[in-house]
Amino acid sequence: MNWNTYAMGTAVGGSSRPLVGAGGLLGSSTTDLDAVTLAFATGTCGSENWGGVAAQAFADANIPALEVAGVDYIVSTGGAAGAFHCSSAAGMTTFIERYASDHLIGIDFDIESGQSAADIRDLVASAVGVQQAYPDLRFSFTLATLAASDGSYGGLNATGDTTVRAILASGLRNYTVNLMVMDYGAAGSGVCVVRGGLCDMGASAIQATKNLQHTYAIPANRIELTPMIGMNDVRDEIFTLADVQTVAAYAKTSGLAGIHFWSLDRDVPCSPPTPWVSITCNSVTSGTASLSYTNGFLDALG
Repeated sequence: MNWNTYAMGTAVGGSSRPLVGAGGLLGSSTTDLDAVTLAFATGTCGSENWGGVAAQAFADANIPALEVAGVDYIVSTGGAAGAFHCSSAAGMTTFIERYASDHLIGIDFDIESGQSAADIRDLVASAVGVQQAYPDLRFSFTLATLAASDGSYGGLNATGDTTVRAILASGLRNYTVNLMVMDYGAAGSGVCVVRGGLCDMGASAIQATKNLQHTYAIPANRIELTPMIGMNDVRDEIFTLADVQTVAAYAKTSGLAGIHFWSLDRDVPCSPPTPWVSITCNSVTSGTASLSYTNGFLDALG
């Protein structure tokens, strides 16, 4: 983000540039990417903020530009470092209308911390309360997961379980469960698919999907996946370009609802190479270039 104008930008191409508009990354010859997720709005619906930036200022700086550029976008809330609360249809309507345009395709609730079971039920209920007014808007719920391969079908934690059960009990129609297929922990069959003593990130993403389907009977067309490209926070977990092919092929054959990744800003090699995870590069020591993951997914998914 440009902290002077609040416009979204990125340095993934090698230098800082706007996301859209004059000189923007999207719409350039660099990539055919035509949809993005804006993350994260935190606080309470109607008075939310974006990393301390007032919601209306953020919306004014970005939504018209995305619309003019013809880029579809999802507005994501919460995240690892924040929480989002909404307890009424009126509040959710105010929230959605702030970012509404013909190119708003979804609202995402990234639920990781700071929300009680009651908060989660209220959030789901607020989405149900507006679904008739926004029949084409998809509500996604982004949740941490394991990918147990030991026959236990271990996946969601208690927060994720609460969320999915709230969704299934709610009558929400246009929803997806978006699994964060990353950061499983010390390699072992209780948390991932193990190959050569390490978590196989592509196979583990597939296993996490199967575990969710087994436990909650959620069909593939309501499941999305979000890997963390390159080095994960668990440093021996590396999501490679080969994993891109594995996950994309599975998504196509099984009919998954979608694939995202964390994050566009990280889709560039670190210079100089770094042995730790970075928020601005992928920490893979060789074999990648700027936008390798973005364009790899686009090519593989067709």
